Amino acid sequence: MIVSSPASCQGLTVFRPVSARFDHAIKEWYRLGMFGFLVKKAFFDMWDNMFRIILMNLGYIAVLAVFFLIAPMFVSVPVLFFLTIGIGIAILTVYTGGVSKMCAEIADYRQPGFAEFWSFVKETYGASLLLALAVTAYVLVISVAFQFYGGMKSLVGPLAVALLFWVTLAWVFSSQYFFPIQARLDRKFRKIFRKTFLLFFDNPGFSIGMLLTVILVMIMSVFTALLLPGVSTIILVWNIAFKLRMYKYDYLEQNPGVNRRRIPWDALLVEDRERVGKRTLKGMVFPWRE
Repeated sequence: MIVSSPASCQGLTVFRPVSARFDHAIKEWYRLGMFGFLVKKAFFDMWDNMFRIILMNLGYIAVLAVFFLIAPMFVSVPVLFFLTIGIGIAILTVYTGGVSKMCAEIADYRQPGFAEFWSFVKETYGASLLLALAVTAYVLVISVAFQFYGGMKSLVGPLAVALLFWVTLAWVFSSQYFFPIQARLDRKFRKIFRKTFLLFFDNPGFSIGMLLTVILVMIMSVFTALLLPGVSTIILVWNIAFKLRMYKYDYLEQNPGVNRRRIPWDALLVEDRERVGKRTLKGMVFPWRE
């Protein structure tokens, strides 16, 4: 099949096949260095584990039903409404703890079975429930605080609102590391919480790029009713990003005194690039024809 992707060549218009455009995009990702490889690996890991990703996304769709179908039934009873929302947040965080552990296994080139999912949930539910409690409490506090300080006519009001806004924004960026840290490094909530902020402030540009990638994935997911790429792919992106970012700290630990801004990503990613390999659209759709 030929599609319009015009390229000027000696006055003639050349049209590239879809597969050629895809292969060109893969090369461009490679040139983008570490972040480009993150996008490439996330895409291929999702493709290789599509069945797992779709099943985990079905779980997220079921969990979201608590917020969009069950909670609205209790709008007239505020106590039951907020209780339902709180239960929904708890289910969401506990479920995400298990999904994150599955995605960490996928990021390490393993193929976890769903029989392992419940053991992953048991490993992570403690910190996940504490996160649900913290998020619920913060949302309640911040909603009241914004209304209170927003209504103040003195200088204190706008300053307090601005402070709350930046704290909330910092938490949004930092929270991307919570579940990957839980899956790989630690199970204690306080340590995980502290490390999320340390990672964000040490990697602000990377964290912003990661959030933009997440937003793009969510936009794409709307067209498939969250089935693909879906929320599970976002968790996968976070886990791959964290896995790759840890190479930086391993390198700094082994090479004290080096310039922190000059990380040799090409050398650090050699093994992963070999594991991911070079792929074409034809090879992905028709692997037996490669």
